[in-house]
Amino acid sequence: GESRGPRRFRVLPAPATLKGVQLFCVCRHRMNMLSTPLLSRGLNTSRIAASPLWLGARSHVQGGLLRRSATTESAAAAKGKIKEAAATGAVKNVSKSFAERNPFVFQLGVATAKTSAADIMVQVVVDRKKWDEIDWKRNGIFVVFGFAYLGGFQYWLMVNKFSKWFPTRQRFAQLSLGEKIRDTAGMADALKMVAFDVFVHLPLIYFPSYYTCKEIVTGTSWNPIDWIRDGCMKYWNNKEEDCLAMIKLWGPSDCLQFSMPIHISMPFRHMVSFFWTAYVSFTRGGGEEVEPTKVKRRLSVSGDSA
Repeated sequence: GESRGPRRFRVLPAPATLKGVQLFCVCRHRMNMLSTPLLSRGLNTSRIAASPLWLGARSHVQGGLLRRSATTESAAAAKGKIKEAAATGAVKNVSKSFAERNPFVFQLGVATAKTSAADIMVQVVVDRKKWDEIDWKRNGIFVVFGFAYLGGFQYWLMVNKFSKWFPTRQRFAQLSLGEKIRDTAGMADALKMVAFDVFVHLPLIYFPSYYTCKEIVTGTSWNPIDWIRDGCMKYWNNKEEDCLAMIKLWGPSDCLQFSMPIHISMPFRHMVSFFWTAYVSFTRGGGEEVEPTKVKRRLSVSGDSA
């Protein structure tokens, strides 16, 4: 019945892998638990727990578990943020109006419809025609012109190109009135857009295109060169009156348009253009009297007999 002291074991070679370290420490701990008294058991356990080998293995395992837990939590948080952003974007997209979600399609429909309606209004109200007397050939000029030029070309020019040429436009349009006044760079770009529209786009592109389109329907030749030549000649004869009216209307209108958000600016331009189209339709809509020789020449070119 004499008490025996704590049993000592010889030190085995340290395993090279983490799993070997864990297995070695667990086996040694269990051997001490089975082969020593209760008092000695606590002493040996404390020695094993305090050994550098066991401490290193335990810290390595705990660090791996912590890193894995942190990685899992960060991945879950990232997935949650992605889902939240997707849900928020979907809600915002649904809350947007059709004009904001489809700015090009919306303004294209507005440009086509208002151009035709303006000419019909002039024929019915000003020319006092009945519905069965409406000149649909003349109205067709404005339908084609409104769709292709006002709705197509102008959107490409004033949205796509202006956003590249004048980079502050989109940011400037989102500011309040007080912030716009203090934004000198945005004000400068807005004035440049007004000047480009009034002194370059309208007199050098819009009017020649309109008169050429008019000649396609009401002209006396099937030659495209004649359409362009005759249209430009008629514009040159009316240039003073047309350009003066254009500056009076589009100068102030452009100052408002180029300070608006893009999805609003083009429909606003088309609404102003309703009155402009009515003016052009009233003053330039009707076809001029043509000489009989020109009509005969057009019929002969088209292959019909006089």
